[in-house]
Amino acid sequence: MSTQQVPPPVGPGAVLAAVSASAARTARLLATGRLRQPDDLVGMRLPFRDGTRSMIFRTTERRPRDGSEPSVLQVRFRLRWIGERPSLHRVFVTTCIVNTPLFAGFPGFVRKQWMVDPLTFVYRGLYDWDGADRARWYAERLRHVLALVSVPGSIEYVVVPGLGVDDVLRDGRRLQQQEAGDVGAEPLWWELAG
Repeated sequence: MSTQQVPPPVGPGAVLAAVSASAARTARLLATGRLRQPDDLVGMRLPFRDGTRSMIFRTTERRPRDGSEPSVLQVRFRLRWIGERPSLHRVFVTTCIVNTPLFAGFPGFVRKQWMVDPLTFVYRGLYDWDGADRARWYAERLRHVLALVSVPGSIEYVVVPGLGVDDVLRDGRRLQQQEAGDVGAEPLWWELAG
């Protein structure tokens, strides 16, 4: 299990280049029908051990869905303004599809579950990624993009190698078992209950 290790600084130029490359690859994926939005998990509520609950409101996946080095990436953040004006959440859910080029073309992307806690309006992305290093590489660039629209200090991520999201959804305890030797006994924000 790996949480925010101190990576080398990522400058604005590197972030812009990575996002631009992702947008170009996303356009190719869309043109060839390799990006889908299945709705089989939409509406599912996931309880976390820190007492919060998040609901899946969209899934984006790349086809074929394969990967030789499965890793779970979970990102958490709070958007500015939405906590004070919950009606903006509906606008975000409707328009966030335009954010797809910001992640779907990154190397290693497999699938993303878009989630929100309907009480706190804390957003989460629960990703399948092929390769823990690639997931961290993406997350560090995402952090810079999210900083433009998020409450300062609210952006966090964790990468858990060796598991896929399906493993975690079947048994949330798998996350706890995977990380058992690396963290304390306190429930952490990314741990699923049950």
